[in-house]
Amino acid sequence: MLIGLVRDSVMQCFCHTCRAPILPAVSRRQAPIKKANKIRSKQPRLSKKVKFITTEIRCQEKSRGGLSYEVILAEPAPNVTVPKKPVTPGKNVSAEEIEQKLKAAEERRISLEQKKMADLTYKLAKIEEATRKKDEITNEFINQTKEQLESKMEQHVEKREAIISDLKEKLKIHSQEIEKTREQLEQQKYIEKIAIEEKLKTAQSLRDENIKKMLERLKEHERRAELVRQNKAAAQQPLSEDNSAPIASSG
Repeated sequence: MLIGLVRDSVMQCFCHTCRAPILPAVSRRQAPIKKANKIRSKQPRLSKKVKFITTEIRCQEKSRGGLSYEVILAEPAPNVTVPKKPVTPGKNVSAEEIEQKLKAAEERRISLEQKKMADLTYKLAKIEEATRKKDEITNEFINQTKEQLESKMEQHVEKREAIISDLKEKLKIHSQEIEKTREQLEQQKYIEKIAIEEKLKTAQSLRDENIKKMLERLKEHERRAELVRQNKAAAQQPLSEDNSAPIASSG
């Protein structure tokens, strides 16, 4: 509606003596419709030449949102009288007819305003519908993104809990293995200690036996030596007696 009013106001001539024809809007996909060239109006030339002044502007809408202007230039004629529109003889217009025309004009104005309001309401409804659809799409996107993030967070939490439980289970198994190994080491240490003590006892008993045997051997050796000494002394005593007897006879 506002675009139509602006277009109508732009297409009107600056001098307000003529009105350019309003062409239908041409879409971007369609080629612009060429109109037949109109006869350009020119004002009569004067003896004194003056630079041209814009006397008429024709406008044509080439595309949506764009206008093409055709400026018709001519030399001004300030002293030329504008021909007045001849008054056609007609019947006298009564007050009732004037009232009816004013009433019809008022009705047309009201209908035009209603039409403008209806168009404006329709456009506002379309804008509200587009806004509502945009809000729905935005809310749906937000909800989907939120759901995806929540699902990802839940999956992350589940994976984290599974990893933690797995680590705990591994640590438990490892601690059990360590405890088992420690018990085995303790048991092995105890067994080795008992074995060492038994070996020490055996070695001590062997040592005692060896010492006892050595003492017995020493005693036996001393006894034999004593016997040998006694035998030797007994053997030497008759010899000494024999030697002493010849010495006494010679005296």
